[in-house]
Amino acid sequence: MKTPVKVALITVAAAIVLAIVGVAYALSQRPAEPLSPEGEKRQTVRTDSHVLDDGGPDAVTVVEFLDFECEACGAFYPIVEDLREKYSGEITYVVRYFPLPGHINSTQAALAAEAAAQQDRFEDMYHRLFETQAQWGEKSEETPEVFRGIAAELGLDMAAYDAAITDPATLDRVQADRSDGERLGARSTPSFFIDGEPVVLEAWGDLEAALEKAVEQ
Repeated sequence: MKTPVKVALITVAAAIVLAIVGVAYALSQRPAEPLSPEGEKRQTVRTDSHVLDDGGPDAVTVVEFLDFECEACGAFYPIVEDLREKYSGEITYVVRYFPLPGHINSTQAALAAEAAAQQDRFEDMYHRLFETQAQWGEKSEETPEVFRGIAAELGLDMAAYDAAITDPATLDRVQADRSDGERLGARSTPSFFIDGEPVVLEAWGDLEAALEKAVEQ
């Protein structure tokens, strides 16, 4: 076989291999199919879930499983805020915890948010955690003092905050959200569900496109 032909064949083979690897990677980033009986609507919201916006009984329900330390969640934060404003009154927006084990401070951040929630200040903490993510994210050890400082800046009752942070029930509440996310097929963050159906994110505009479609139905 002539050398130019060999080179051409090798080039084609390499391209095919790269294409297969690319497809496999893309599929691995898609949320797994939620496990639920056929035809049954998936339960993505519980009575104690944190609702940022309540659009009423006819609204489209958007649920986000997030990790406050996740850079992708931080990147989606302004997108989410824009969508919340754009579709105000048309959607119910729910936030649920999904701390990832590879993020040292993710559970501490979730505990801080849940402690704030017990004082009806969840959304305030939610905003501050994303606004300050660069200050405490990607650390080599937990920094609970940083979150306590944020709580103090927000004017929370610090005795109540400290009690909530050390209460095993607070951690249980965080872990219950993660367990629900895993049951629904969430693998990574952010994972979005619209009216019980998972949203496949392959481009920045996919969330808005899925939401617009749901609202128009």
